Amino acid sequence: MARKTECYVDTSALIAFLDRSDSHHPLFSRLFSDPPPLITSALVIAEGHGWFLRRYDRYRAMQFLAFIQELPAFTIQEFEAYELSKAVAIVKELADQKLTLADAHGLSIMRDRCTAACWSTDRHLGLTGVRLVV
Repeated sequence: MARKTECYVDTSALIAFLDRSDSHHPLFSRLFSDPPPLITSALVIAEGHGWFLRRYDRYRAMQFLAFIQELPAFTIQEFEAYELSKAVAIVKELADQKLTLADAHGLSIMRDRCTAACWSTDRHLGLTGVRLVV
Protein backbone atom coordinates (compact mmCIF):
# COMPACT_ATOMS: atom_id res chain seq x y z
CA MET A 1 0.00 0.00 0.00
CA ALA A 2 1.30 3.47 -0.90
CA ARG A 3 2.36 5.79 1.90
CA LYS A 4 -0.12 8.58 2.52
CA THR A 5 1.14 12.06 1.69
CA GLU A 6 1.65 14.52 4.54
CA CYS A 7 -1.13 17.07 4.84
CA TYR A 8 -1.16 20.53 6.44
CA VAL A 9 -4.15 21.13 8.73
CA ASP A 10 -5.57 24.64 9.10
CA THR A 11 -7.68 25.90 12.01
CA SER A 12 -10.84 25.75 9.92
CA ALA A 13 -10.44 22.00 9.36
CA LEU A 14 -10.02 21.32 13.07
CA ILE A 15 -13.06 23.44 13.89
CA ALA A 16 -15.14 21.79 11.16
CA PHE A 17 -14.27 18.34 12.50
CA LEU A 18 -14.98 19.14 16.15
CA ASP A 19 -18.03 21.41 15.71
CA ARG A 20 -20.94 19.28 14.51
CA SER A 21 -22.86 22.41 13.47
CA ASP A 22 -20.19 23.28 10.87
CA SER A 23 -21.35 22.65 7.30
CA HIS A 24 -18.04 20.91 6.52
CA HIS A 25 -18.27 18.54 9.50
CA PRO A 26 -19.21 15.40 7.48
CA LEU A 27 -16.24 15.85 5.14
CA PHE A 28 -13.70 16.34 7.91
CA SER A 29 -15.20 13.49 9.93
CA ARG A 30 -14.35 11.20 7.02
CA LEU A 31 -10.88 12.68 6.56
CA PHE A 32 -9.94 12.44 10.25
CA SER A 33 -11.22 8.85 10.46
CA ASP A 34 -8.14 7.62 8.55
CA PRO A 35 -5.72 10.55 8.34
CA PRO A 36 -2.35 10.68 6.62
CA PRO A 37 0.58 12.14 8.58
CA LEU A 38 -0.59 15.62 9.59
CA ILE A 39 1.30 18.83 10.30
CA THR A 40 0.13 22.18 11.59
CA SER A 41 1.40 25.37 13.16
CA ALA A 42 1.50 26.15 16.87
CA LEU A 43 -0.44 29.28 15.86
CA VAL A 44 -3.25 27.08 14.48
CA ILE A 45 -3.52 25.38 17.86
CA ALA A 46 -3.68 28.78 19.56
CA GLU A 47 -6.35 29.98 17.10
CA GLY A 48 -8.43 26.85 17.58
CA HIS A 49 -8.24 27.00 21.36
CA GLY A 50 -9.25 30.66 21.31
CA TRP A 51 -12.12 29.97 18.91
CA PHE A 52 -13.65 27.30 21.16
CA LEU A 53 -13.08 29.42 24.25
CA ARG A 54 -14.86 32.46 22.75
CA ARG A 55 -17.57 30.57 20.85
CA TYR A 56 -18.38 28.09 23.61
CA ASP A 57 -16.56 27.90 26.96
CA ARG A 58 -13.44 26.72 28.83
CA TYR A 59 -14.65 23.14 28.81
CA ARG A 60 -14.90 22.98 25.00
CA ALA A 61 -11.53 24.75 24.68
CA MET A 62 -9.98 22.08 26.91
CA GLN A 63 -11.64 19.34 24.84
CA PHE A 64 -10.02 20.87 21.76
CA LEU A 65 -6.58 20.68 23.40
CA ALA A 66 -7.19 17.09 24.50
CA PHE A 67 -8.12 16.16 20.93
CA ILE A 68 -4.91 17.73 19.62
CA GLN A 69 -2.79 15.80 22.13
CA GLU A 70 -4.38 12.49 21.14
CA LEU A 71 -4.14 12.82 17.35
CA PRO A 72 -1.77 10.16 15.99
CA ALA A 73 0.98 11.18 13.55
CA PHE A 74 0.35 14.89 14.17
CA THR A 75 3.34 17.25 14.05
CA ILE A 76 3.04 20.75 15.47
CA GLN A 77 5.59 23.18 14.03
CA GLU A 78 6.86 25.63 16.63
CA PHE A 79 6.65 29.37 16.04
CA GLU A 80 9.90 31.11 16.92
CA ALA A 81 11.78 34.19 15.72
CA TYR A 82 12.97 32.54 12.50
CA GLU A 83 9.45 31.37 11.64
CA LEU A 84 8.13 34.87 12.42
CA SER A 85 10.52 36.38 9.86
CA LYS A 86 9.41 33.94 7.16
CA ALA A 87 5.71 34.46 7.98
CA VAL A 88 6.06 38.25 7.89
CA ALA A 89 7.75 37.97 4.49
CA ILE A 90 4.77 35.97 3.21
CA VAL A 91 2.30 38.51 4.64
CA LYS A 92 4.21 41.23 2.75
CA GLU A 93 4.45 39.12 -0.43
CA LEU A 94 0.71 38.52 -0.39
CA ALA A 95 -0.29 41.94 0.95
CA ASP A 96 -3.35 42.01 -1.31
CA GLN A 97 -4.80 39.07 0.69
CA LYS A 98 -6.26 39.04 4.21
CA LEU A 99 -3.72 36.61 5.65
CA THR A 100 -3.39 36.12 9.37
CA LEU A 101 0.02 35.37 10.81
CA ALA A 102 -1.18 31.79 11.37
CA ASP A 103 -2.12 31.52 7.67
CA ALA A 104 1.28 32.86 6.62
CA HIS A 105 3.08 30.47 8.96
CA GLY A 106 1.07 27.62 7.45
CA LEU A 107 2.07 28.66 3.94
CA SER A 108 5.69 28.84 5.07
CA ILE A 109 5.51 25.34 6.54
CA MET A 110 3.96 23.98 3.35
CA ARG A 111 6.64 25.64 1.21
CA ASP A 112 9.51 24.42 3.41
CA ARG A 113 8.24 20.84 3.56
CA CYS A 114 6.91 20.71 -0.03
CA THR A 115 3.51 19.77 1.37
CA ALA A 116 1.03 19.79 -1.48
CA ALA A 117 -2.16 19.01 0.45
CA CYS A 118 -3.99 21.27 2.86
CA TRP A 119 -7.14 20.59 4.84
CA SER A 120 -8.87 23.94 5.10
CA THR A 121 -12.06 25.78 4.30
CA ASP A 122 -10.11 29.02 3.75
CA ARG A 123 -9.72 29.67 0.04
CA HIS A 124 -6.68 31.95 0.36
CA LEU A 125 -4.48 29.07 1.52
CA GLY A 126 -4.55 27.91 -2.08
CA LEU A 127 -2.47 30.86 -3.29
CA THR A 128 0.73 28.85 -3.55
CA GLY A 129 -0.73 26.01 -5.55
CA VAL A 130 -1.77 24.03 -2.50
CA ARG A 131 -4.47 21.49 -3.27
CA LEU A 132 -7.42 22.27 -1.01
CA VAL A 133 -9.63 19.47 0.18
CA VAL A 134 -12.65 21.74 0.38
